[in-house]
Amino acid sequence: MAPSRRDLIRMTEDEVAVFIEEQKSLQVACLDLDGSPHLSTLWFAVMDGKLVFETYTRSQKIVNLRRDPRITVLLEDGLEYNLLRGVMIKGTAALVDDGDDLHQIARTVVARNQPDLPADLLDAAAAQLALKRTGVVVEPEKVISWDHTRLG
Repeated sequence: MAPSRRDLIRMTEDEVAVFIEEQKSLQVACLDLDGSPHLSTLWFAVMDGKLVFETYTRSQKIVNLRRDPRITVLLEDGLEYNLLRGVMIKGTAALVDDGDDLHQIARTVVARNQPDLPADLLDAAAAQLALKRTGVVVEPEKVISWDHTRLG
């Protein structure tokens, strides 16, 4: 029996990790009070193998995630069907409100997304970024990936 199309395009865990590192932005979906999806795009980083980001504590994302921690994130690229690649992660959001853990999330996001920032300014930038913000750690439950370049 021939492999399914789904099996042909699924990435390995290592390929997923490499793909994530290649991406700049993370699409984040949570649920509004009425049950409709709330979508936004954010910079992110990877800490201890998990996606992390930070955003304003009063943002709609955080309001939604405090009420219902279910989250889905998406990283994707490709402008033509045969070049589409992506990773979707469904899981729960662990919120980080203060302290060293929030500083570390902010520091990691700044370091990844502003690589030209001098090392001696990194902690100060992270401390400033962490003000009035909440960190989010995506606790993955299901990872779905696709790489249409495998289809030939």
